[in-house]
Amino acid sequence: MTIRVLPSNLINQIAAGEVIERPASVVKELVENAIDAGAKKIEVTLGGGGKNLLIVNDDGCGMSAEELPLAVERHATSKLPDDDLFNISFLGFRGEALPSIASVAKLSISSKQKDAENGWQICINGGQKGQVQPVALATGTRMEVRDLFYCTPARLKFLKTESAEAGQCVDMLQRIALANPQISFYLYSDGKKKVALNACQGELFDARQKRIFDVLGNEFAENSVPITAENEFCQISGVVSLPTYHKANSLSEFLFVNNRPVRDKLLLGAIKGAYQDMMMAGRYPVCVIFIQVNPMYVDVNVHPTKAEVRFYDNGAVRGLLVSAIRNALSFGGQKSAQTDALEHLLAQNIEPPANSLRNTMDIGEVKNVEDMFQPMPKYMPVPEMAFHSPQIDVPMPRNFSVMRGKGGAKTADIPHLEHMYSVKVADAPLEKTLAEAEVGELGLAKAQFHNTYIIAQTADSLVIVDQHAAHERITMEKMLQSMAEHKQQPTQMLLLPEVVDLSQTEAAALLENAEQIKALGLVFEAFGTTAVLVREVPAILGETDVKKLVRDLAAQAAEWDNTFALQDKIHHLCATMACHGSVRAGRTLNIEEMNRLLRDMEKTPHSGQCNHGRPTYIKVKIEDIEKLFERR
Repeated sequence: MTIRVLPSNLINQIAAGEVIERPASVVKELVENAIDAGAKKIEVTLGGGGKNLLIVNDDGCGMSAEELPLAVERHATSKLPDDDLFNISFLGFRGEALPSIASVAKLSISSKQKDAENGWQICINGGQKGQVQPVALATGTRMEVRDLFYCTPARLKFLKTESAEAGQCVDMLQRIALANPQISFYLYSDGKKKVALNACQGELFDARQKRIFDVLGNEFAENSVPITAENEFCQISGVVSLPTYHKANSLSEFLFVNNRPVRDKLLLGAIKGAYQDMMMAGRYPVCVIFIQVNPMYVDVNVHPTKAEVRFYDNGAVRGLLVSAIRNALSFGGQKSAQTDALEHLLAQNIEPPANSLRNTMDIGEVKNVEDMFQPMPKYMPVPEMAFHSPQIDVPMPRNFSVMRGKGGAKTADIPHLEHMYSVKVADAPLEKTLAEAEVGELGLAKAQFHNTYIIAQTADSLVIVDQHAAHERITMEKMLQSMAEHKQQPTQMLLLPEVVDLSQTEAAALLENAEQIKALGLVFEAFGTTAVLVREVPAILGETDVKKLVRDLAAQAAEWDNTFALQDKIHHLCATMACHGSVRAGRTLNIEEMNRLLRDMEKTPHSGQCNHGRPTYIKVKIEDIEKLFERR
């Protein structure tokens, strides 16, 4: 078999396979070229999702007639003036984008410099260059790509539908726009405007924040906090969502290194670690994070798409990012994304039944209160519930009817229901419950509902608290604080030590982490080959099921590998212990206990969500309740 040099057109097609995967890849490369050229306005036009036609217009510096033929040569670039790959200050530098595009599509480049009499145009068809010709054009550059992958049909059949490819182009342009708020971006797809982002004015931080909210919407603006941090060679800024505002995938995590969009495993892992114990498994935060690093301390020449980077000090960047997010979430730790719990309910059309009495009204009812504490709840109308309004000045009958779907009505006595489902405390004198000066943003407890939820009242809102989730967070933060202060957790010695049987793998993993667990107050030792003997438990847990606690810890420890960080282990351990030692759903609390829980929440970091990421409370404004009753 003879060794031979591949022809240039085949070399370009091979390179195109690494750089150009779909129309969105073309958008990325051409828009980044426009940004490097100093453009202040960039327009993208798509036809057939970008497969048939893709045009990028900019008002940048333009190119001369001599530069146009060089622009489509492999590894020809204007962005490495000193040949230093470790001092890159442009988005592009490899010189592969234009020849790669030209090798798999029909490319036309028209460009005019600021003071030139006319512009110039060159056409490349499947890698074959035409002659440079004069053309009438405004200052800037126009890139026109037609029939993408027409000469490589095998690649063409892997593309998705036109609407899906157009959506990918929109997403790519928005990602780039997030990092460049000083530039106006527009995208048209088959004659319809899909993106219209005007340039943002003001300081860089303010302009970025406005662009972020323009792209991600007001809902994200209301449920996010800003972050900022820096060390000797790295600066971090951006906006991150509250732990109770999340998505089903990581596509809403926008990361930028020196204004370059990246999808780096180190940074994605740091974000996951920052939200540990505050967000449910399988859910992902929404965030836009900008990392500015001295170009000498970061390598962007890792992959042809430039989507991955390597830092000189990975640990320092990861630690700075985690601490920045943690600090920001601590600042907004008592906020919850579920403050508009009635929003979807109010959006429903509420029709009174034809046979309703003067003193009754039908509303949409939430079937289970537990649904209100699930991530991103969706409220839907459910079977009607007829009840008597205390606002109507008519005699109220002793009994009332509760509709249960299609199964008919059940009749119950009001005092009987009060005894079954709640602890009435509304008539308790204020001085006997809590001094007015101590009341915080969560207000005063008024009742306990189903022995699980605390109902509290503030000056303008109704607050519903999940007592177990709230106490779980409080317990965990106390344990973490004690460990941070290098204090040994107080322990309670068991009168009769508990023997817990485990599998051999679980027992070995648990004993391997015995020192870390002992620091949290759980003292045990080996008992035979597959069991442990528990002698002491953390005093903060109170009465708890020791066997279940140890089995849960052992199951977690069995999943850990050698790369699992010590701090991550401690967080997992604390979260598990806190869950077992918290006030359980179904436990009756008196008014003093309820108010004490509310006050502790107001003083505890991250108290807006439990260790698993669920919200600990929802707040409903009185004005929303009045809208529900058509008082507004």
